[in-house]
Amino acid sequence: MKCKTHFATSRRTSFAAALLLAGCFSFCGWLKAQEHSDYAFGADLSFLKQMEDRGTKFKDAGVEKPGLQILRDHGYNWMRLRICIEPLSNGLPNNLEYTLAMAKDAKKLGFKFFLTFHYANGWADPRIEPTPAAWRDLAPDALVEQVFTYTRDTIAAFRDADVMPDMVGIGNEVSNGFFMPQGKLPENWDTFAALIYAGINGVDAGRGNTRRPKILIHVDHGGDPFLTKTFFDKLNNYGIPYDVIGFSFYPWSHGTLLDLRANLRYAAEELKKDVMLVETGYYYSPSRYFTNSPPPFPESPEGQKQWLVAVNEAVMATPDGRGKGVFWWEPAAGRGLVQRGYFDADHNAQPVLDAFLPFTRPMHRTDGQSPPRVPPSALKFGPFR
Repeated sequence: MKCKTHFATSRRTSFAAALLLAGCFSFCGWLKAQEHSDYAFGADLSFLKQMEDRGTKFKDAGVEKPGLQILRDHGYNWMRLRICIEPLSNGLPNNLEYTLAMAKDAKKLGFKFFLTFHYANGWADPRIEPTPAAWRDLAPDALVEQVFTYTRDTIAAFRDADVMPDMVGIGNEVSNGFFMPQGKLPENWDTFAALIYAGINGVDAGRGNTRRPKILIHVDHGGDPFLTKTFFDKLNNYGIPYDVIGFSFYPWSHGTLLDLRANLRYAAEELKKDVMLVETGYYYSPSRYFTNSPPPFPESPEGQKQWLVAVNEAVMATPDGRGKGVFWWEPAAGRGLVQRGYFDADHNAQPVLDAFLPFTRPMHRTDGQSPPRVPPSALKFGPFR
């Protein structure tokens, strides 16, 4: 975080400026980012409860702790969870009951909560965005009504449980549409836009008198300004009211770190939107992705940490303070995802967990006084616009 002060030449102005500079250092130096800022130091933890329910014990410096507590201890302040439509497929646990339970655990620890609607019985991503089995025969207008009703009732359940999301994603990686084939892009933009509207309207109807969550639209092409322009120019023609653009950015799919910076800059300066990386990841041991070219960092525990440091720096460098956070995708999962997670095969914490600490670790005063409480308006990275 940079604090800028301009000094005039007069002695009086110089003295005032010196006082301002001292205050600025006080604010910046003693900032506890995870308490005061809306900047998301986050992770998608949708598999975490399933892992722990099956007996996995995560460890930090050799000490067993709940996974959520480990991330909180390392400065994490946001949690992302997906929710799927029942009945679930692909072995996913992410129904309403499961997701409510995770949200309650996270809120107790002070996490902010980002809920992503997958609008499918299982996985939904750019390659496949299937319509839920029970909804496949619905006509477009009936499908729109169903999306509204389902979203409204789901959000109302979180409201009634006192765990309202702070942000809601309408779909997951919807670059090519969702609810296929009816919402497939580019063929069916009118239907797609109506479905996005239905989800947003469902959030508003379900939240009652609670604070409106930020609305995020998630696409996968985190390193491609051309695709970002093409998608959002068309989406914005429909006047859809959303707050944040979320990108996925993986080094084996979405370009270089320079590509990422260029794309974030475009979204901030041209689209005038806050941006987040809502999915990223990196392997701590050799993967199948870099057999023909070297990876940007070693595929090692330290290289994994270097990747997260680098993408976070890119987001923080987004012009006009519009970079609002980073989420690692599934740091505490099993099977084929272990080697891109935060824990080794014996569930010991890896160095990547410390990547955010320079921004989130409390700095302690030595003069016996408490750190100042900083209002969000004083922070570059928060609150959201």
